[in-house]
Amino acid sequence: MRVPLSWLREYVDLPATETGRDVQAKLISAGLEVETVEPLGADLKGPLVVGQVLTIEELTEFKKPIRFCTVAVGTANGTGEPQEIVCGARNFAVGDKVVVVLPGAVLPGNFAIAARKTYGKTSHGMICSGDELGMGDDGSGGIIVLPPEVEVGTDAIELLQLVDEVLDIAVTPDRGYALSMRGVARETAIAYGLPLRDPALLDVPAPNAFGYPVQVSDPMGCDRFTARTVTGLDPDAHSPIWLRRRLQKAGMRPISLAVDITNYVMLELGQPLHAYDRSRVQGTIGVRRAEQGEKLTTLDGVQRTLNAEDLVITDDRGPIGLAGVMGGANTEIDDTEGTTTEVVVEAAHFDAISIARTARRHKLASEASKRFERGVDPQAASAAAQRTVDLLVLLAGGTADAGVTEVIAPSAPHSITIPANHPDKVAGVDYGRETVVRRLQQVGCDVYGQDELIVTVPSWRPDLTDPNDLAEEVIRLEGYENLPSTLPKPPAGLGLTDRQRLHRRVGRALAGAGYVESPNYPFMGEQVLDQFGLADDDPNRKVVKLVNPLSDEEPALRTTLLPGLLQALRRNDGRGSHDLALFETGLVFHPRAELRIAGRLPVDRRPTDEEIASLTAALPIQPRHAAVVLAGAREQAGWWGKGRPADWADAIEAARILAREAGTELLVRSGQYGPWHPGRCAELSVVVDGTQRVVGHAGELHPRVLKALGLPARTCAMELDLDALEEASSGHPKGPKISTFPVATQDVALVVDKAVPHADVEAALREGAGELLESIRLFDEYESEQLGGDRKSLAYALRFRADDRTLTVDEASAARDAAVALATERTGAVLRGA
Repeated sequence: MRVPLSWLREYVDLPATETGRDVQAKLISAGLEVETVEPLGADLKGPLVVGQVLTIEELTEFKKPIRFCTVAVGTANGTGEPQEIVCGARNFAVGDKVVVVLPGAVLPGNFAIAARKTYGKTSHGMICSGDELGMGDDGSGGIIVLPPEVEVGTDAIELLQLVDEVLDIAVTPDRGYALSMRGVARETAIAYGLPLRDPALLDVPAPNAFGYPVQVSDPMGCDRFTARTVTGLDPDAHSPIWLRRRLQKAGMRPISLAVDITNYVMLELGQPLHAYDRSRVQGTIGVRRAEQGEKLTTLDGVQRTLNAEDLVITDDRGPIGLAGVMGGANTEIDDTEGTTTEVVVEAAHFDAISIARTARRHKLASEASKRFERGVDPQAASAAAQRTVDLLVLLAGGTADAGVTEVIAPSAPHSITIPANHPDKVAGVDYGRETVVRRLQQVGCDVYGQDELIVTVPSWRPDLTDPNDLAEEVIRLEGYENLPSTLPKPPAGLGLTDRQRLHRRVGRALAGAGYVESPNYPFMGEQVLDQFGLADDDPNRKVVKLVNPLSDEEPALRTTLLPGLLQALRRNDGRGSHDLALFETGLVFHPRAELRIAGRLPVDRRPTDEEIASLTAALPIQPRHAAVVLAGAREQAGWWGKGRPADWADAIEAARILAREAGTELLVRSGQYGPWHPGRCAELSVVVDGTQRVVGHAGELHPRVLKALGLPARTCAMELDLDALEEASSGHPKGPKISTFPVATQDVALVVDKAVPHADVEAALREGAGELLESIRLFDEYESEQLGGDRKSLAYALRFRADDRTLTVDEASAARDAAVALATERTGAVLRGA
């Protein structure tokens, strides 16, 4: 909402010394987001006067038409003689009153004016357009032609109100009243402690049976409809300068007198209006839901197919307007032909949700819909209609019909019961009852009661629905900056949970391993799951969808971290960074089997355990995952030797890093899942309560996935469930024991079938070796024709150590033989060379 300071002063007697910056500070303190203060005409310097064109000489010897004019400017030039000016515009004629800038003046943009020779003539100044004066688009597209009654020599800076300050306010969805001069003036009056001249306080005639007939078939969608008729309008009447300038400063383009008046009243009172050419309306005006597939051509010239949920304005022919959004072309006031002499003024109140959905459905955001969907004062409709009628009578010479139509659905004002000290509890400040009552009354509430207040909220504040809303009003008007800064006092003995500690350790470990953290938004589109090649019954395909997503392309909460990480990898690779190792830790979201509605938690006390449990039960299941992606070189080449590219083993090693931080043993075996290459995918498992549980996968991504997502060749990834790792862990990770006794190393080479996983062989060796085994490492894998085409050799280094003695050769050999024996029993392994 753009608010000219000169217009604001009509409703609040601000001190003459107050600048736009001063008002901005006051309104920001009151809770309005005043983004900028735009100074208009700050760099403008006269003389800038009204002139009258006396003669026009057409210069035809140039490539484009040029005119050499003489213009009377009175005594503004110091001589009283006509001013000679060269001009290329063609939208003015001899006798027209125009705006002339004389030598010595400076126009916006620091454009100095001086006499200069051009096109063989000397031009002593300029005839100005609106753009050259910083007025914006006035619809003429050329030189400003002033009304004939303006006197020659008048100061045009004052006449055109070129010097002003405009406050640009970003109105939040809950403060629809601030989309009007009336609403902003009320906030300004409260901030300065000054009285408000409410422009809606008008004498409005009572409804009678002589008004234009109106039939409202959907009182839920339209609970108030006011219609007034004005006849005898002068079709040649134009909007006065003051009206056009106020619209321009507020960011709207002047169009025609009737339309300008409805826009002006909308900006003034916040009530959208529409004016119909009465000669084009046939029969009773109606309000109803559209029939599915009905057609309507709106004022922008687009034919729209209506939905059964759309609220429409009709006459005997059918729809003539999209209620609360845009009027129809078939009843448009056509000032180009100058034939409209009678208008019907509509001022109605429509359901906010219905208007918002219609505007989005038709992708047709308008000034009217922007206000209706945020909440419009239903009590202002009659005053807005009266204000429009008064201006049409004043400026267009019309006559107001005696008939007044008002269709009103019965409704009661909204009342809220609130303890007088409730704002004190919310803010932690002792305001006292007197301050609470005074502030609520300033907002427009009627307040009764002592310790328990009964508050009736004003019609222009539909956002005030419960005691906390009223507390917010008191707090913001008393000043957020006056709230004391106090630190919370947590009880002693509490700190980070085990889950939080693991999360931090994992992040530090991955960063230490050369990965860069890349946090992403927790949203995704379901099409990425198709690109991943997930099965139709895969649990990750069951998503939680947002009612109002930030992007229509990503309407769901993520069930995996990989979409966001891979998108970040692709973006960085496309910008020239090809050697990448990224990681992210965060929540993923899975829907619960039973849908529950979350209750509202109190703010005046700590929620009970039952209330927190009820809220938690309504939330999606949110396990914490960790994921990494790699592409390009994992080790750079240099003087130290050759580098190497990142491969599937690096992804698996990242998973092992996480398992070590969690203090658990990670089981790695060949697997096949979703986006990973079927021959280069590792299945990651842990043992929970004696049962193996798959917690993730790692390896190289499938070429089909790389092509679909535009990723570099041989991109690798890993993702696992951190919560499952924590559940499988034996507690906090323990530091290694340092023994003073020497280690005994035994190597074994076992021949097994190719189908036997290394993890099974290692697990058997580890269990068979017993407590003396300190570590085990696979250091060689060998295949040859001598072993057989379906056999392979796995060589392991086993390290044995005792805490209290030096192991003998026989003890180490016995432990090794026991390990080999169990591996032979479980996997069919044969000791190589035996």
